[in-house]
Amino acid sequence: MEQYPLHNVLESRARLGEGPIWDSTQNVIYWVDIYNHRVHQFNPATGKDLFFNVGDVVGAIATAGKDKLIMLLRHHLAFLNTQTGEVTPILEIEGNLPDNRLNDGKYDPQGRFWFGSMCSLEKPQASLYCYETDGSLHVMETGLTISNGLGWSPDRKTFYLTDSPQQKIYAYDFNSVTGNITNRRIFVDLTHESFYPDGLTIDSEGHIWSAMWGGWCVIRFNPRGEEILRIKLPVQLPTSCAFGGEDLRTLYITTASVGLSQAEIDKSFSSGDLFALQTDVTGLPAYNFSG
Repeated sequence: MEQYPLHNVLESRARLGEGPIWDSTQNVIYWVDIYNHRVHQFNPATGKDLFFNVGDVVGAIATAGKDKLIMLLRHHLAFLNTQTGEVTPILEIEGNLPDNRLNDGKYDPQGRFWFGSMCSLEKPQASLYCYETDGSLHVMETGLTISNGLGWSPDRKTFYLTDSPQQKIYAYDFNSVTGNITNRRIFVDLTHESFYPDGLTIDSEGHIWSAMWGGWCVIRFNPRGEEILRIKLPVQLPTSCAFGGEDLRTLYITTASVGLSQAEIDKSFSSGDLFALQTDVTGLPAYNFSG
């Protein structure tokens, strides 16, 4: 398969761009700049990018009804009003672990919000959580280092979870009714590579697209975990990706510049920008909030 044409759609120069999510009600892509405390809303039709400063590191976002996003701050699950910019905390999480922070998250098919934390590499004490539609919070997995890219197969029978420093993407059996995950196994093992799997998205054919931190690429894996496509990027630190556009065939890719030396930035001067490429496959629509 040929390399898809790649476009730099927003010269944002983010420190740590992350968490892209397509909002089909407005035809915009939301994304975050974690260390600049910003939630961005990019309109591909106009090229206009708006942002809200939420006053804290912000790891992930998802739509939560009209004019509202749910988001992960350092130690809080919170709502953001996209009309006023008001931040409303919901729950404090891992406040007793000052070296941890919340990281990546998404809704599951039943509208439960799944998210994970990240910790110092010396202590694998990060966890995966599920925020239920009734407002309760459950711990789904422990002993993680950086709980990262996550998603569900089109048949809703498999859940995928990335632990970036371990260079692995795991697969679990998923019960869509109860939300239980079981039978963890390694889906992709990248310990032979010099880069790390980060955020991911899944297409309608059940293939996983994973951004490779330090790898200058996004890799597409088939449902057996085999690499079938490597999309080369002009930046060293791709962070995540999501399908968008009215036909869900445009792959949006967030990137980072944090930690790069001046020499490295000179080699990838568009680090931190938002990229898009038109594919020949359809993404899965984002699941919706049911709380």
